[in-house]
This record gives sequence, structure tokens and C-alpha cells, in this order.
Amino acid sequence: MLKSCAVAACTGLLLAGAITGCSEKKEATFTEAAPSANTATVLTSIGRWISTDTSDVMQDPQTSGLIEIDGQLVTIADGSAAFEQQRKLHFLDKDTATLTNSSNAFNLATKVRRSCFSDYLTNAPDLEALASDPSNPNVIYTVTEDATRTGTLSTRCEKKYQNTGSTDYPTLLVRLERDENDSVTMTHVRPLQFPTEFEVGNFPNDGIEGMAMAKDGTLYLGLEKDKTGQPRIFSLNITDDFWQSADFAVVDEPDLSVPIFDAGSHPINGLALYSTADNDDNFLLAAARNDNEVWVIDVAGKVETKRIPMQFNVSADNNCGEYVMDNASIEGLVVVEDTLWLINDPWKVNYLKNVKCEAETPRYEAMAPLLFSVPLNDAWFQ
Repeated sequence: MLKSCAVAACTGLLLAGAITGCSEKKEATFTEAAPSANTATVLTSIGRWISTDTSDVMQDPQTSGLIEIDGQLVTIADGSAAFEQQRKLHFLDKDTATLTNSSNAFNLATKVRRSCFSDYLTNAPDLEALASDPSNPNVIYTVTEDATRTGTLSTRCEKKYQNTGSTDYPTLLVRLERDENDSVTMTHVRPLQFPTEFEVGNFPNDGIEGMAMAKDGTLYLGLEKDKTGQPRIFSLNITDDFWQSADFAVVDEPDLSVPIFDAGSHPINGLALYSTADNDDNFLLAAARNDNEVWVIDVAGKVETKRIPMQFNVSADNNCGEYVMDNASIEGLVVVEDTLWLINDPWKVNYLKNVKCEAETPRYEAMAPLLFSVPLNDAWFQ
């Protein structure tokens, strides 16, 4: 079992400048040749294999999303994970990178069980992100993405929810709640609707993969790509009466400086919200998986968007030494005090490309995730 302490190295993290991303009012493009030209150096983080009480790695959880509850990190499995990992919250000790507990397979409240979406939510739903509700520590939100494997609707339900503005099967926002026995229930579900003018496109496996919630009830939703291949961030206002309706929840698009690109694939695969200690300014931190970057986006638009290039290393405990990963595929991040924690979702078609030493092969074959951390830098928010 790998028990080494978390290491995060940052050499000379001085930002050479800041490049503004885009919204309709703040346009900037980034070329494929120099996607990180606004930073002076690469921030390196050394990952640790997440172990369990019975194994030196966590077996194929396809970890997607990361939040913090009572001092522990919490993640969730997507629809391609091993069956025993699905529809559960997984609790991690960040200091030792160990799995401390997994919740029950989510119960379904009566209103969810009687909804149009009960079959899908019972059978391998593709849950792709987590967000904590700042007003209630026992409430967590998750969202679905790809329903092509198990998602079907009755004729009545299909007619009712056909105008999604995106995929044939609607994206579902799901409310989870923990009770006093730590049992987790899907208490509510609402389908999301993307206005036609947003031109999101029909991409079942390139949907919402990041979520973060602000104290004012704004829920931010990070989209992998739209019809033109651009990453987007949408929002919802979770009011007191939000869950009283089963109708579409129509997303909005806040005026954020999200980078746009001339070419290539640059999805958002995770979101976190950070509030500065001095004046409570809010920043979104977006994991750009394909770019190996974290984007720092000022919610108020006063600070220009920064793109932090990252390198993900592994320090093996089996005489393999430290090496650079070919593909880390970060899909969850959360800020705890002055540290940014990140978790990867092993990309099944590419994960074995990371093997640099034969002793590490079984871990990659097990699609085992790693936990990374880096210190926050004040310059990101200035």
C-alpha cells in the first residue's frame, strides 16, 4: 500500500500574463500550437494510487467529480465503472490517499421511482460530477451524461421530454441526500433543457462533466463541447421551490470568460468554486483534461482568465521511480483550505499508454485512479 505523503512541486509559478477567454462580450482565441502561452512554467503534481483496506489500488471506479465532506474527499463512479462501484459515494482520506468508506447503492425516493427516469437511474446511470450544497451539508447534486447504453423512455415520457436542446435522452440533474445513518437517497430529479439558440448539439458522451455551487444557489455546469467543439459553462438557480417541479429546468449562460479555440478538442471535465479569503470573490477552476490545464475564471469578470499548465507524475513504490504520465485525464477537483485536490478518471482506451515500468502494469490494467494535489497560488486570482 502506498503511504507516502502528498507532494506538489511548483517551481517559479509566476504568471507571465493573463489571456482572456470568451463570452459574447469577451472574445479571445487560443491556437493549438501554443495553448498555454500565458504561463511561464508548468506546475507539476505527483499522484498517489488510491488504496483500499484490501488492495493497493481502487479497482475500476471511473472516478468522476470531487467534493469535500467533513474533512474527507468524496467522489462518484460513472456508468462505465465496475458494477460494484456504481451509484455510490466513495469517501477518501486525502492525507493517505485511501478509500475509507463507500455509501450504499443509492436508494430512490418515491417521486424518483415514479418518474420517467427511474429505469435509467436504477441501471448503471452515467453520473459524471458532484457539487455540494453550501446551505445543507447533507445535500449533494450529481448529473448524468451518456444514456445511450441503458436510457430508454416510454412513449409518453419521450413526448413530454423530447425538446432537450441537446441529446435525445435528457441530461438529468439529481439531488442526493444523506440521512443520519449516512444512507444516500436520490430524492429528486429534473431534466435539463438547453435553449435552441445555445446550439449545444447532440453529443451523448460529451455533455456536462463539471459542477460547482455558489453560496447564492447558482449551480455552474461545465459542458465538454458544443456544436462547434467549444467548451461552455452554463448555470441554474437552485431556489427553494426548484425541486417542486418535474418539468425541464432551463439552463442559462452566465457571462464568463471561457476560452475558445480555433481547432482541437478542449473539453471541460471538472469544476470547482473557490472564494478568496480577503474579499470573497468567486473563481471557477475548470479541469481541461485534454490540455492538462486548470483554467481560473473570475465569476465577476474583473480578473482575466488564466490557464495553468500542469504535468502529472507518478512516484511508484515498486522500484519504478518517478515518471510523467502520458494521460492523466483529470475529471474531479476541489479546493480544501489552500490546496487544490484533483482526481483522475482512467481513460480506458488510453490508460495503458501510461505504463513506463512493467511493475506498474497491473495498476493500469485495473483502471486504478490517482489522487493529486497542488497548492493554490495567489497570483491565479489577481
